[in-house]
Amino acid sequence: MALNNALYSPYGAFEMKSKYQLNFGLGTLIVLAFLILILFTAWIIKVIQNDDMEAIDASAVVIKTVADLGPPPSIAKKPPQVKVNQPNVQAPKVGIPKPVADEEVLDEDVVLATREELAEIIAPDIVSAEGDGDIVVDISDDDYLPSPDEFIPVEIYPEMIYQEKPEYPRLAKQAGITGVVWVKALVDREGNVQKAQVGKSSGTGSLDEAAVNAAYKNKFKPGIQNGRPIAVWITYKVNFELDN
Repeated sequence: MALNNALYSPYGAFEMKSKYQLNFGLGTLIVLAFLILILFTAWIIKVIQNDDMEAIDASAVVIKTVADLGPPPSIAKKPPQVKVNQPNVQAPKVGIPKPVADEEVLDEDVVLATREELAEIIAPDIVSAEGDGDIVVDISDDDYLPSPDEFIPVEIYPEMIYQEKPEYPRLAKQAGITGVVWVKALVDREGNVQKAQVGKSSGTGSLDEAAVNAAYKNKFKPGIQNGRPIAVWITYKVNFELDN
């Protein structure tokens, strides 16, 4: 029995119990030291971060909301400022009055002209004879040319006595394109065409251009109003047709 008990008794239990307090104390000290090291490291990092924040320029603007941004700068290009040189105006010279003889003294009864009188003397006479102050603009009827949309009373419209045949555009002719162009022409007092434009297009630009170019070579009897020739706009038709 004694032999069996000796064989199954726990080995080293006494040594472990005798060193339990020592091992527990060493483990506690190691844990505390490790915890202190972690806290100290965190404190060092916080101190370094605070030092970095204090190193930032105090003039920096911290934007917390969108309202702090303010209005955006204008992208409109401002015209360059032109520097205007001030004219060099000499100061008036102040002299000492000199005495003159009595014969050279101006007559005290002299009347000086007013600004209005000077303006009438200098300005040209452009007012009417009745003196109502209205400016009279005299434009001869012979030189007046009306606009295309202006209404001009006319008793006898211009009559065409010669019509220039427009040149058929080559490409339009080869393509077999035909059409009708209405041309508006301004016939002057001599029966000549002063202006011409397309009144109604044929739908083909080359045909319209050929009709307008030929219009300047046409000849008319001028329009008549009150027994006098006048300048007036007329409209006529130009046909572009191909022979079969």
